[in-house]
Amino acid sequence: MSIVRRDAVLFDLIDLAYYIALDNVEAAYRFLDQVEESFRDLERMPLMGSTREFQYPTLAGIRMWRVKGFPKNLIFYRPMRDGVEVIRVLHSSRDIAGLFSEDA
Repeated sequence: MSIVRRDAVLFDLIDLAYYIALDNVEAAYRFLDQVEESFRDLERMPLMGSTREFQYPTLAGIRMWRVKGFPKNLIFYRPMRDGVEVIRVLHSSRDIAGLFSEDA
């Protein structure tokens, strides 16, 4: 099993951790640890997230799961034969449909 991360995931995680660190540096480190733990959970059980519908066919099969301990931060991923492909990690307040239309 493997976890494949798209390039955008690194930028998402930097942005989210920076924002959290503005209030609490320790919470930002905890967030990053929980993201990795959530990725491993998805790797073991890739169908546990809920499916998401987007208007673009290239986004078919995308699922969503919350970061453990940080429920407003969402992992968007696609199950693969041998693991998961993580596509984005976004805060729930973002224009998710708009961001994904840019990726399509």
